[in-house]
Order: sequence, then C-alpha cells, then structure tokens
Amino acid sequence: MINFLNLEYFVVAAEELNFTRAARRLFISQQSLSNHIAHMEQEFGVTLFNRTTPLTLTYAGQRLLQRARNLLTYKDETYHELADIKDFTVGQLSIGLSHTRGRVILPHVLPAYRDRFPNIDLKILEGNTAQMEAALLHGEVDLVIGMLPFRVENIETVPICAEEVLLVVPDAVLAKAFGEKAEEVRTQLKENADLTILRDCPFILLRQGNRVRTIADELFQDAQISPPVVLELENIETVLSLSSRGMGITFYPKMFAANRENLPGARDDGNSVNLYSLKNPITHGTLAIGYHKGHYMSQATKEFINIVKEMI
Repeated sequence: MINFLNLEYFVVAAEELNFTRAARRLFISQQSLSNHIAHMEQEFGVTLFNRTTPLTLTYAGQRLLQRARNLLTYKDETYHELADIKDFTVGQLSIGLSHTRGRVILPHVLPAYRDRFPNIDLKILEGNTAQMEAALLHGEVDLVIGMLPFRVENIETVPICAEEVLLVVPDAVLAKAFGEKAEEVRTQLKENADLTILRDCPFILLRQGNRVRTIADELFQDAQISPPVVLELENIETVLSLSSRGMGITFYPKMFAANRENLPGARDDGNSVNLYSLKNPITHGTLAIGYHKGHYMSQATKEFINIVKEMI
C-alpha cells in the first residue's frame, strides 16, 4: 500500500529529476530512494520515470505528481485543523517576505505573536518577490507579506497599509553630473522629481524579479529614458549603501527609509542622499498579506494576520 512517505519521496524525485540530488535533499541513500520508487511502480503497475539522462516523468508519473501534491496538501491541512480543534495553540506557521521587509516588520510583530502563542513553531522564508509568490503558490509558506498585486492565481489578500517607493539621489552623483548646477538641479527635483533630468546619470538597481525593480523599469518606460545601469544586485540594502556612497541613483521603499534615521541629509562621512517622492501612481501601492484561498487557514494564521494589522 502506498503511504504518505512514499508520496513525499516521489514528489521530491519528480522535482529534482535526479535520484542523487533527491536522496541528498531527503537525507536518505540513493538506493533507499530507488527502492521506494520501484515499490510504487510495482504497486501501481506503471513506470513513473523514464530512466534517461536526465530523468523524465512518464505520463503516469506526471499524473501521479499532480495527485500526490494534492494528497500531501490535504494531509497537512488535516493535521493543522485537528491541532486547532485540540487547543487552538499548537501548530506551525510559515511566513515569506523579503529580507529588508523582514527587518522592518518582524521585530514589531513576532515578539507580540510569540507572547500570545508560545507553542506555535514559526518558520521564516526570505527572498525576492518572485520567489515568495512561487513559494506561496506551491504551499511552501502559509503567508506572504508583500506589495499588491500578487501575480499568482488563487491568492486572497488582506491589505495592511499604504506604501511608496522613493527616488534616492546622492549629492555626489549630482555634483559629478551637473557641476556648479547641482544645487539648481536639486531644487528642480524637489519641486518635481522628473526622471528625464537624470537620464544620463548612473543608476544602481535590484535584479529582475523584485517589485522595486519592476517599478523602476515602468518609470523609465513612462519617462522614455534608458539611463546607464552600472550595477544590478539582489539585496536592496547593498544597493542603498552603494548609492549613499555616490555610485548611483536608486529607488527605496518609504517604509524602509522611515527606519533609517541617518538616511536623509548630510552625514558625518560627508556622503548625503536626497529622497524624492515621484508623485507617480506606479510608485504608490498597498502592503498586504497573501494566502492561498484554497488551503485551510489555521487559527495560528488568522491570529498572525490580526496582529500584523494591529502593529503595522
């Protein structure tokens, strides 16, 4: 009889399409994994994998993968629901969000949540927007905290607060690009942060897949400019640090800037940056919590959403 363990092993093997990598991920031997797969093929009377290089799924394997994922999801949801029925406190909650958003939000939320629900096992997954949305879609996290809209299907959202992406312009960039006219340009940008003024200035941006980068690309397209991009990085804090050192202009969420008292204006090291609101609908959005509407929502999950709404 096929059990949940066999199904879990099969799903990992189907995702990796390599028994060696799958076995390593499962912390079992390759021979043990092969035995489990062979047992399943014998049980069903079908071949699940084409033993090619790399492995491929047969049609039967493709159909089983879809069913297996559903069955494992139902199993997890059943355990969560029964735990809630037991005492409304025991369980697990997995949360996905960006590295920097975690730095801002989690210190406000997690201590309060832990005080109320000390027996909930918390899991935090950090990554960019695309990675978090994929994790939510595939059931790897219960909740994702990010900006609307979420670009995957079957997701329900709970709005939390307004958010704005600001333009970050270092004085050093203006001085190098405009010389004696730098102060005049700074005044112009304060009155109207027109990106066309900065069309020839260097920019430092996040890599594709991050919401802030998507906004930047849309702003450039609207302004019909293609400024030089000197660096593309994964971490927005690294981007900001390099920008503040005069390497280029960038974009930074207002929520993050509010938690950095030394960001605006002059600094002791002689570096300073200017923050500008672009007054463009593209840069204004809503921070929200997203969850898969087809999955059971535990009491632990509901309470976390309530606490975020209270604290943020």
